[in-house]
Amino acid sequence: MISYDKPYKIHAFDAKFDAQKIAFAPVSFQAARCLVKFDILKHIGSTGEEGISLDDLVSKCAISEYGVSVLVDMGLSMRLIWVHKSKYVLDKTGYFLVHDNMAKRNLNFIHDVCYLGLFDLDKSIETGDPVGLQVFGDWPTIYQGLKDLPSDAKKSWFEFDHFYSDQAFPAVLPLIFAHKPTHILDVGGNTGKWALKCIEYQPDIRVTVMDLPGQLAVLAENARRAGAENQINGFEVNLLDEEAGFFDGADTIWMSQFLDCFGENEILSILKRTASVMKKNTRLFILETFWDRQPHEAGAYCVNATSLYFTAMANGNSRMYHSNDMQKLIRAAGLYVEEDIDELGLGHTLFQCRLKPDE
Repeated sequence: MISYDKPYKIHAFDAKFDAQKIAFAPVSFQAARCLVKFDILKHIGSTGEEGISLDDLVSKCAISEYGVSVLVDMGLSMRLIWVHKSKYVLDKTGYFLVHDNMAKRNLNFIHDVCYLGLFDLDKSIETGDPVGLQVFGDWPTIYQGLKDLPSDAKKSWFEFDHFYSDQAFPAVLPLIFAHKPTHILDVGGNTGKWALKCIEYQPDIRVTVMDLPGQLAVLAENARRAGAENQINGFEVNLLDEEAGFFDGADTIWMSQFLDCFGENEILSILKRTASVMKKNTRLFILETFWDRQPHEAGAYCVNATSLYFTAMANGNSRMYHSNDMQKLIRAAGLYVEEDIDELGLGHTLFQCRLKPDE
């Protein structure tokens, strides 16, 4: 696991350069996005080690020579490309910007969902409200406005969210169904991706999805299209309402990338209400990407950066948590972690929780 208990070993000159990279990071980001958008990196990559001249590159692009030249110059400084005999060649980082699905999802999510709103990150931190969300609409959190986001933002939001959760599903499904559930309560199940995966895995399973009405409307349509409307049903609830009751009757409760959408006090309230409908043999499964459990530094970097999306855009008070902080909240709600499994999917951790036995 990642450790940050020692100073980073780096030459002072390189550290100073890193500081300049941070100062110009918005420029680098937008330059990289344009190099991808205008297929400049793609055209360079298609020529392999031979490379491509500026004139030939311009002839393949739908932008001016000036536009191509300023972008490739920045691409050189960013080490996305390099020059061999006056021809541009794609470098490793440029290759992954073009071909890596994670990089694509992250780039689109930051540009379409977060970029403008992050300008007000300081105000969000000062107020505890998602001030950046105002670029899209006047909602208290992004979840009420998901269905009304601009099409590009909505597409990038769901692709980002589903990309990470979908990677974990194949590894997690056998762990959940090893306990032979008959009725799963999917808390914050959104548009039903997990519910439909459960139906595919075990056709006779019943799934109840708890969420906001907008998400449940999409869920109902998705279930109908899959012919699963008799097995998947919705339970409308605003989970920020502490008086709102939970669906009672499932033997298995599922929360996937869900609790990170709330502040600590809200998580404690949700877990206490979850515990109130649990029986002795009920299992609660919590799937999260804790930043301290990431197997590689790149994962921790992405997870900690995602916390600031929650700050500026989502709700102003949630984050990607340290696993110890989540376990404290689980215990405070009258539950305990019976099983703890790391490195599922893309750095996911699965907590299997039960009610604490009477002491």
